[in-house]
Amino acid sequence: MLILTCPYCGIQCDETELAPGGEAHLKREGPGSSDAAFEAYLFERANPMGVHFERWRHANGCGKWFLAVRSTTTLEVYGTYKAQTPEPPAEIVAAIRARVPGWGGRA
Repeated sequence: MLILTCPYCGIQCDETELAPGGEAHLKREGPGSSDAAFEAYLFERANPMGVHFERWRHANGCGKWFLAVRSTTTLEVYGTYKAQTPEPPAEIVAAIRARVPGWGGRA
């Protein structure tokens, strides 16, 4: 079972208390963007084997959105951080690099 720590309220919660929100750090497309860019935003997603950045909502808790980094192959969680953070914190990047030699950064 996937267990994540909400960075807002500090509670460790299992996936039954959370709502998934898809891939994190996407560039949002809206009015004024090309059809191709908007289509890519809606339908093209990374499906990596390994390190993945995701959005989660603490649905049965504080209700806030946050970001999590985990391995899609082992479910190992490298860390969570607040949704307003534009890039992963240095300590999470260090944790990933310690466990995944040769990891080159976000895809």
